[in-house]
Amino acid sequence: MKKIIAGAAGFLSTALISVAAFAQEGAAPAAAGAGQNNAVYAMSAAFAIAIAAAFGAISQAKAAAAALEGIGRNPGAAGKVQTPMIIALALIESLVIYALVIAFLIQGKIV
Repeated sequence: MKKIIAGAAGFLSTALISVAAFAQEGAAPAAAGAGQNNAVYAMSAAFAIAIAAAFGAISQAKAAAAALEGIGRNPGAAGKVQTPMIIALALIESLVIYALVIAFLIQGKIV
């Protein structure tokens, strides 16, 4: 069930971001059309950051819980578990920061 939810969320976030990212700008957009595009851009940026932050937090929590459980079962392996855990947390956080950059780029399209 978790895989289905994660897959659906990934698909929806990709679909929402790509609509705004690949939208063509007209030479002279109408007043009503420009406002509608701005709303799509704002919603896409908000969904991108919200989904990235939510799933980033979930995955960081799972990584930390697994590492702490491993250290609790074998305290002698704390040094061997801690370094890969910190690297994994940094990589997960880099994906969230990447989504933040994409959200800023989408938000830059708002007129």
